[in-house]
Amino acid sequence: MVTAKAPGKLYIAGEYAVVETGYPAIVVAMNQFVTVTVEKAAEYGSILSKQYQENSIYWRREGGNLVFDNRDNPFHYILSAIRLTEEYATQCGKELGLYKLAVDSDLDSIDGKKYGLGSSAAVTVATVKALNEFYDLQMSAPQLYKLAAIAHLEVQGNGSLGDIAASVYGGWIAYRSFDKDWLALARKQYSLSELLTMDWPRLQIELLTPPSNLRLLVGWTGSPASTSQLVDKIALAKAQKHEEYAQFLADSEQTIENLIAGFRAQSLEIIQKGINENRRLLARLADFSGVQIETKPLKRLRQIADSFGGAAKFSGAGGGDCGIVIIDRAKSVTPLLQQWRQAAIEPLDLRVHEID
Repeated sequence: MVTAKAPGKLYIAGEYAVVETGYPAIVVAMNQFVTVTVEKAAEYGSILSKQYQENSIYWRREGGNLVFDNRDNPFHYILSAIRLTEEYATQCGKELGLYKLAVDSDLDSIDGKKYGLGSSAAVTVATVKALNEFYDLQMSAPQLYKLAAIAHLEVQGNGSLGDIAASVYGGWIAYRSFDKDWLALARKQYSLSELLTMDWPRLQIELLTPPSNLRLLVGWTGSPASTSQLVDKIALAKAQKHEEYAQFLADSEQTIENLIAGFRAQSLEIIQKGINENRRLLARLADFSGVQIETKPLKRLRQIADSFGGAAKFSGAGGGDCGIVIIDRAKSVTPLLQQWRQAAIEPLDLRVHEID
């Protein structure tokens, strides 16, 4: 029997722009995990998860038909991860076997609250890591990332895959997305084993070290959001407001480069300035796209944090889920957290997860 786990993530800055090839973001791995166990089976295989037995599905209507959106269903990511890892195992000369695959997750609370920590990415990475060990494939971290990224992308169809990087590498990461059009063509021309050893155009993953006086706080608004659907809506605005979107990308790139420089210089002041500037850019994106990204609870979360000297913004796609605060470790955060609770914002007891 083998067991592997992958952490969840939170985006710190660079949301939406990072889905475009080569544009940077900062993402961090948190100490909540998806754990996958694989055990040999004699007669039939199975996939079991107590958390995902009653997973919700989303659908929309096209004409007279119901069209289901599988991108929020974790089982589709598990199946994609299994299929691609076994495709790679076959190319490595491994004999495929039967097994029981069990999934356990603490990314969501025991009463079913969904915190937006990237469960689809974490379950994809944990499945790939477990089967990597089960079949003794000895994949490196870059290979694990690439295989999991392909598996995730084939289900979700959009996104940056920065959450995959966080689940593979851990810690604080400066991430730039690869060229997905190139990958779509390369999948037709190269074997999976060849793709995992190639350089992917524009992909960059850099591990960052935060300054010692930086403290990360996370608050949950109680309202889950669908990243895939929000990214779809912004994609429509991109097509309709091309000039505004291009300016947003250019400004976001400069802001995140400055933020990354703040990490390299170990400057909390530069990092906080970058967080605030990125929030303003995302507000501008919301204005010209007509998409509500910062909800009222997320705005209140930010305002409270600002009043105590923190730099705050929503994390990820927005529309609900979590907000993050970068604050000086020397400051007492007790009154800040009390005001969050009074505003029905739940402080999450999360810490950054480092992978050795």
